[in-house]
Formats: sequence, structure tokens, C-alpha cells
Amino acid sequence: MIKSPRAVANNITLMLNQVLGANRFDRGPVNVEQLALEYTRSISPDSYIERVEGYDLAGFEGALVPGETLPRRWGIMFDKKQNPGRRAYTIGHELGHFMLHRHLVDDEPDFNGGFHCSKEAVELGVGRDIEKEANEFAANLLMPFDDFRRTIPSDELADLQRISDAATRYGVSLTAAALRWLDYTNTRAILISSNDGFAKWAKPSAAALKSGRYIRTKAETFEMPSQSLAVSDVQAEEALAGVRQHAGVWFPEPVVEMCMKTDKYGFELTLLHFEGRAPAYQAEDDELGDTYTRFFEAN
Repeated sequence: MIKSPRAVANNITLMLNQVLGANRFDRGPVNVEQLALEYTRSISPDSYIERVEGYDLAGFEGALVPGETLPRRWGIMFDKKQNPGRRAYTIGHELGHFMLHRHLVDDEPDFNGGFHCSKEAVELGVGRDIEKEANEFAANLLMPFDDFRRTIPSDELADLQRISDAATRYGVSLTAAALRWLDYTNTRAILISSNDGFAKWAKPSAAALKSGRYIRTKAETFEMPSQSLAVSDVQAEEALAGVRQHAGVWFPEPVVEMCMKTDKYGFELTLLHFEGRAPAYQAEDDELGDTYTRFFEAN
């Protein structure tokens, strides 16, 4: 029987709620490293995650590595240069591989060395289906929908400060929290990651997509508008607070644009908010596929 990533994560969430209380996030995020070590031993006493360690390897993000002897012990590796939010999500992603995919190490030759995951796989679920599933597991475990919806209701707009507060609550990166919010919001919004004036990826909310508001980044290069906050001389504080851009800067309707500009991580994160509920727009199949599946498929 195929395990649903969300169902598996939700079972752990219910257990944590019973042990720690439904208000546990008021006291802090999931201690995912401790969870990986203790929970896997409790459900699989002979074959569990034995170590969670950081390594300094160029181009390395995270991995779930099996021991060579049976019954197998497992280790989670992560890039020790990661900030705490990214590290938590990486560990959650690799724990997802353990919970969902560890049998592949013995069943499929491609996985006899374990699961070695790129930044795009961990952050966006890009690559094989198992990367999407591990990403979905991590999001549901670290940011349960029921708690997130209480923090930011689905019909309310969320600026970057509000999403940043949610990121702190769940111990994840701003990007991870923003992507999670987009998964359930009923508002029209688009999140864009860019650097050097070009979008790396863009994700719309379902409501934005249905109204024809999306940005294609897979099949073509998208240059950020010259008046966008990511490439203009607007101060970081003003960009984070947001400005109203008139029709024609981004789309044929006005938007409220917010942008987090930072030199530390080498990218800008832009959030666009659209007013109201525009008439539904039926995009062509290839446009819809490009917008959604570019998060789950290899480039």
C-alpha cells in the first residue's frame, strides 16, 4: 500500500499533539532532529536513524544514508553551513525519505547509496517523485495546516512580516513558510525568488492561477520589471513594508509588491498581492503545467 506523505506526517502530528499538547507551537517548533532519532527507533527498533550530523561539502544539501550491514542503521547528513530554518527543513525532508522510501535501498539499484538531495529538491521538491513526497512530508510535519490556518486564516492577506513571524513559529525559512501559506490561501498572490534581475522561480496561489496571474520561468527567462523592488533603489525597509504598483508594471492590474532584499543569501524574495477576486481564467494545459509542475520536475 502506497503511503501518503501527508497522512504519514499527520499521524506524527497527532502523536506530538497528544504528548506535547495542541498548543505546542506556542512553546517552540518541532525538534525535528530529536524526533528523527527517537521516533524512528520507537517504530523500527532494528532499523532506525542513528545519527544526524552536519558536514561541510561543496554543493551538498542533505542526504539519508544507509549502513552497509543488515538490519540497517541510518544517518541523516546536512550542510552544516545551513541556517537553523533551512537545517530543520532539510532534516525533515530526509526523515520523509526514511518514513516513505527507505525500502527502495534494498529494492532498487539506483538507491543503494541512499538518498542524496539537492537544494532544489529540499526546498521545492524538484526532481523525482520521491523528492516531491519528501518535501510534502516535511511541510506537513513542520507546519501543520490546522495550526498555520489559525496563525494566518486562509482568507487573509499575509505580508512578509506576518509570514516571517510564522517562519519563526515553525522554525523554518521565510521561503518555506511563504510556500506553505500559498498552498492554502484563498487570496491571489505570487511568490518570486530572483537574483541579478532575473526570476529563478515563481509560484502563484491557486486563486491567482485561476485568474490568469502567473509567471513562466521554466521554458523561458523572466526578467524582473525595471520598477520592481528587487532591482530598484528602494530601501530595504520600504521594500519589506510594500508599495502599490500601478497596472502595467507586473500585470494589467495594480498589485501590492513586497520584497525581502538581502546580500547574505544571494537572492531576493518578492511577494505580489492582487486585490479582489478577478474573473476566472482558463489557462492552456502547457501553461498550467509549467507553473505548477516546475516545482516537482527536474529542469
